Amino acid sequence: MMAKAWRGWACLALLGGCAQLVQGAERSDGAAAEPLFNDVHFHLSNYVQNGITAPGYLEMVGDRVGRVAMFGIPLQQKWDSFVSGDRAPDYYLRSDAALYYYSFVDAAIAMAYRSLTRAQKARIDPMITGFNPTDMYAADHIRRVLLTFPGVFAGIGEFSVHKEFVSSKVTGHTASLRNPALGRILEAVAEIGLVAILHCDIDVVRPGERPVHYDELLRLLRAHPNAAVIWAHTGLGRFVAPSAQHLALLDEFLSDPRYDHVTMDISWDEVAKYVVADEATTAAWAALIERHPTRFLFGTDSVAPANWEGYAATYTAYQPLWERLGAPTRALVQRGNYLRVFDAALPKVRAWEQAQLSARR
Repeated sequence: MMAKAWRGWACLALLGGCAQLVQGAERSDGAAAEPLFNDVHFHLSNYVQNGITAPGYLEMVGDRVGRVAMFGIPLQQKWDSFVSGDRAPDYYLRSDAALYYYSFVDAAIAMAYRSLTRAQKARIDPMITGFNPTDMYAADHIRRVLLTFPGVFAGIGEFSVHKEFVSSKVTGHTASLRNPALGRILEAVAEIGLVAILHCDIDVVRPGERPVHYDELLRLLRAHPNAAVIWAHTGLGRFVAPSAQHLALLDEFLSDPRYDHVTMDISWDEVAKYVVADEATTAAWAALIERHPTRFLFGTDSVAPANWEGYAATYTAYQPLWERLGAPTRALVQRGNYLRVFDAALPKVRAWEQAQLSARR
């Protein structure tokens, strides 16, 4: 099914007129089924820049996935012989060696996208990740990539500011919500019309009374009301678990019109474990999402998957949540909100590119 058909479904969902879905099969009226989901968070490559090809990904998912925000990993795990010997680590938790920013990832993603047919390209929204968020020149990198590969990218990210066990391993200055370089990045996002997927843990591994990064993140987001931001994982991580006040804080945040430009993804199977931990917890999350149905997006956070089962593990893990959400809200979280956010961004980005390139002539 082409992207136009998925956009049509999103419009119906946003109007609250969605029908019951028959997922991954033919509908009773003989029409083709809607995709299971649009994936707002997919890593084509891993921490050593290996992975599957873009055509291989599309072949693996078939028509079960509609659109996908596709990006690599902005960090490279160093293979330090003095640390790992002959064992080649491929993940940041499998070595004590440092991580470093790997800017070539953006060219790799662009070339992967350019290798696709026109119909295949309509399903993929590539993202820029190969910049250092502590560098005041990071915004210049983003602009440079867009103008080197016009017509390709839809946004930036996933990029990380505070991330458990990753931040301390990255060579150079530690990323921080207080760094003015981050403000310059979000200024560029607003100017160009990009979508930004930001990973920022709400807390540290050993929490205190109030999540340590929450208030600073809100201050940053308030300062950039025209930047379309997706806060990845609602601030949770593998070891940064939700506090007793997590849902209350999210509700407070989502109820404040100053943050209407921010949505959240519920990607990653590690996050799904928190959400569906028990019936009461799942019910509480479902109630929050029902109160704010346009503010959550589904993503897999799959990294260079080998097969459909591994790729769709997060979607499968969320089955108890899907069962609790009403059909209109489920359609928005799984498909409609993605289309609304990215379809609003793409014309702005293409127009900015055209204006910049025309000015150069």
